[in-house]
Order: sequence, then structure tokens, then C-alpha cells
Amino acid sequence: MNIAELGLPMVIPAPDAPARVTIWEVGPRDGLQNEAEILPTAIKIEFIERLAVAGLSIIEATSFVPARWVPQLADAAEVMAGLSPSASVRFPVLVPNERGLNLALAAGAQEIAVFGSVTESFARKNLNRTYDEQWAMFEPVVAKARAEDMSVRGYLSMCFGDPWEGPVALERVVDAVGHLRDLGCTEFSLGDTIGVATPGHVRALMIALRDSGIGLDLVGIHCHDTYGQALANTVAAIEVGVRTVDSSAGGLGGCPYAKSATGNLATEDVVYALHGMGFDTGVDLSALAETSRWMSDILGRPSQSRVVRAMQPYSVQ
Repeated sequence: MNIAELGLPMVIPAPDAPARVTIWEVGPRDGLQNEAEILPTAIKIEFIERLAVAGLSIIEATSFVPARWVPQLADAAEVMAGLSPSASVRFPVLVPNERGLNLALAAGAQEIAVFGSVTESFARKNLNRTYDEQWAMFEPVVAKARAEDMSVRGYLSMCFGDPWEGPVALERVVDAVGHLRDLGCTEFSLGDTIGVATPGHVRALMIALRDSGIGLDLVGIHCHDTYGQALANTVAAIEVGVRTVDSSAGGLGGCPYAKSATGNLATEDVVYALHGMGFDTGVDLSALAETSRWMSDILGRPSQSRVVRAMQPYSVQ
């Protein structure tokens, strides 16, 4: 028997679970921005198109940040120009400030994301702002985007732990999400940036958000796999009520703040788990795995996804 033929899990539906979980694919942006190699624009466009064909309905395409910050994504406008408009696929982009928003608008972007911090240390190191000052920086960006009828996602980093400050209080994360909500963000992504969360911690945070009046239907979970907890943490969030999961095809991406970090949760791994739980993701797992193998060949290294590796064609007795 070829193990690739086994490719689909046995389905045991999760009790009282709704039918759908949305995958927010971050590979073309969060994944490729961490690569030492700068890929040709045509490869980036093909990567995004392959992901769309595999059934991913939200693909974070690129980031409009200065090239000196992220040279890997300096061709953001060219990437957006090369994508075919789709009624069924969203292509959000990350912007750091008003200039980035203006560039995104000129490139035809229809939705954006901003990137903030839950902790003082990371706000200063990543944004050159204090925790409180960052909201003032985001305010005109979110206001202008909303005036343009764009949805705005608010990313928050260091939601579960910070390498300089240690554990992060649940109340601190709730406060930060509240700031983004008050600014006008339409959804939120909570990042385990250094991959230190555990399932109980994730459940406690989601319950604290829900109890504060923030609907979990507006919340996404973004896990890194430093300690091998990313999939378990993601499932824990889903079991509490989260319905959007951030992941990266083939596990592309990394965490520059923890030397042992292994990067983003692989999309294939979470799709396999969700399909086994009876959730519909709209994703063709075989097509997605093939796309990840294609990208791995381009990058010259094996995929980080356990599912992609398991679906490689080899025989078992």
C-alpha cells in the first residue's frame, strides 16, 4: 500500500461544532518574509495562485513595508498587480503605517492588517513606540481604511509570553484587543510569537476575551511551534469557539526572537486535524501538499509539515 493513498483522516465529528473553520493562509507574507532567499515575483504569484486553487479562501499576499525592513517583500505592488481578481478569494496585505496603506490602496488592495504588540518591550523593539503610543500610530491607518470600506485585521504579538518580560497577563491581552476594537479593527489575530503557549493557557485567554464582550467569531489564533504545541493550542482555541486559524503552507516562516523556534503552524497539519474533527475548511489537502512540495523544491529543503512528509510516496507493508 502507498501511504499517500491513506491521505485523509477518519472523521469523528467534534460534538456541537459548527461546520466551518476558516484558514487564514500567511505563507506568502509571514512565511516568505523570513526566508534568506528573495524569490522572483513570478514565483510568489504562482505560489499564491496554487494556494487559491487548493481551496484557500484567505491568502495574505504580501506586506507594504519599506524594502530596507523586509527586502524579501519589496515587490509588493508587482505581486498584487499579478494576481487575478477573485470573488471567492481574499488577498489581505500587511501595512505598518499610513504610507504603507497608501501604497496598498494604489496597488488595489481591498483589505489590510496592522501589527501591534501586547508588551512594552516588543512595541519598543519592533515599532519604536511605547505600548500606549502604538495605538496613536494605528489610528489614522485604521480610520482611513475603514473610510475606504476596507476590513482591517489587527495582529497582536507576544500574547502568551515575551522573551524580555516573561509571561503575559490575560488582562493585558484583553486590554490590547480592546484598543484595536475601539480603533475600528474588524477582526483580531492573537500571536504566540515565541511559541510558549499551552492548551490550558489558550483556553483561559479565549474565555477571558469572551467574558470581556469580545466575540470569538472575530478572533483568530496564530501559533508558532517552538515547543511542539502549535497544533494542540490551535485545537484548544477551536474547541472554545475560535473559528479562524492562521497557518502557513509547509510551515514556512520562523520566529527571530527564539533561537529554537520552528516557525508557523503548517497549514497541511491543521487541515488534516480539522477534517478529522468533521470541520469543512474548503481545502483540498492533496493539492495543498503538492503546492508545499513544489515550494520546498524551490527553497531547496524539505517541508516542515508532518502531513506533507507523511504523504510523500513511499510504501508501507
